[in-house]
Amino acid sequence: MHDDEETSGRVTLATVAKEAGVSMPTVSKVLNGRSDVSRATRAKVERLLDAHGYRRRAQPASRSPLIEIVFHELESVWAMELIRGVENVAKENRATVVLTESGTRHTPAPEWLPGVLQRRPLGVVLVFSTLPEDIKAQLRAAAIPFVVIDPAGDPDPDVPSVGSANWAGGLAATRHLTDLGHRRVAIITGPEDMLCSLARLDGYRSAMAMAGLETDPRLMRFGDFHVQSGFEHALDLLDGPGRPTAVFAGSDLQALGVLEAARVRGLRVPEDLSVVGYDDVPLAQWSSPPLTTVHQPLRHMAEEAARMLLRPGAPGTAAQRIELATHLVVRQSTARLEEM
Repeated sequence: MHDDEETSGRVTLATVAKEAGVSMPTVSKVLNGRSDVSRATRAKVERLLDAHGYRRRAQPASRSPLIEIVFHELESVWAMELIRGVENVAKENRATVVLTESGTRHTPAPEWLPGVLQRRPLGVVLVFSTLPEDIKAQLRAAAIPFVVIDPAGDPDPDVPSVGSANWAGGLAATRHLTDLGHRRVAIITGPEDMLCSLARLDGYRSAMAMAGLETDPRLMRFGDFHVQSGFEHALDLLDGPGRPTAVFAGSDLQALGVLEAARVRGLRVPEDLSVVGYDDVPLAQWSSPPLTTVHQPLRHMAEEAARMLLRPGAPGTAAQRIELATHLVVRQSTARLEEM
């Protein structure tokens, strides 16, 4: 790149247009997320912008005082904790929070991108495991900072993210149960294609090994973090041979399903069955009995993500990973196993 290209975005864009075989207005449309550009042309222009190191300079006066948070679903109870965390930081900075529901639990849908490029928020918080390369490229080209809140897994190394210690949480939950004398401990974790589910399962396995206990594949289940999943898996576990005396559920919602399954089967919690959840959402302390659970600092995670967006010189290109600690909160859904 020539010296004048390094100092002039205009010349760089002209070079990109020439190499791509398109007009300057077409390059401008790509930068601004316009939909009237073919996918092939958009991809070619984005590759060239990236190759030339072009980054559109932020223009604070043109930005909307918005922080956008994007979920694949807004029904989850822990989504409210994340929203509150972003809202706390937004208020401190006189910004408004915009909520968007898009895509799957892995990545937002491509239809979301043109809207955010037009809104030009201060930054975007994404609750997903990964981001497609074209979405990352367009956000960076538009100088829109982004951070992934990642309770779900391990994002790409070039993506700024905030997560929590899932393995340590699974270890603490299971070790609590083995320390209470439980030997047949079941786990209902999350989806098998989410790294947080696998990390909590690995923590469970490690705690069982530390207690000198074999893991029984029949006691290990993959759910979906929702109540119905916990209920159905727990019914099956409690009806099977050699039923567990304790269940570690990979979310508080699944733990509520386990509590209901125990009630249906006439088992008392914690006298007949100990139950541990995960997340420590507010309703956990109001279940019957109050739920022992692993506290995942969801609100703090969201606050840290929003602060990362608003730090000076945070264009979404320098990856930073923050991992916050989890800890066990003991309530009344677990008890020492009495000799049977």
